Amino acid sequence: MKFIFMLLILSSYTVLADDDSSSSKTPGVFPVNNAQYAEECGACHFAYQPGLMPARSWKKMMANLADHFGENAELETAEQNMLTAYLINNSAETSQYKRSVKIMRSLAKDKTPLRIIEIPYMIKKHDELTPKMVAENSEVKALSYCDKCHTNAITGSYSEDDI
Repeated sequence: MKFIFMLLILSSYTVLADDDSSSSKTPGVFPVNNAQYAEECGACHFAYQPGLMPARSWKKMMANLADHFGENAELETAEQNMLTAYLINNSAETSQYKRSVKIMRSLAKDKTPLRIIEIPYMIKKHDELTPKMVAENSEVKALSYCDKCHTNAITGSYSEDDI
């Protein structure tokens, strides 16, 4: 009986260990799972998944909400601290999702992009787009409107199949 019990415990550990390692095979980025972040940031723009930028970028952005791309997006201190922690704890370098890993591999350690579209990986992925497809398209307007082309962006999927 002890042998069977030990066998069950060891096989359970192996199954759980395999499950964790497979996360690196997950495409896209981890979807937003913080209602306050989705509500606060999503009120003005698409609530970008934290796994689209490194922690250093999120820290810098959240430290200057008085000038958030020309807008005042200041928050109460407690809310700002909570959202900053969420972004940092779920940033690209903490994720094993494929796109987040590729984003981090493309970034030099001394670079702190504030725009997702400034990340080398993103530049490469969008290099075939013409101004007519983006800036001159009234439905898209700019590369920063990810969800205008990537119809499943909210789920963390940025597959070309979803365009």
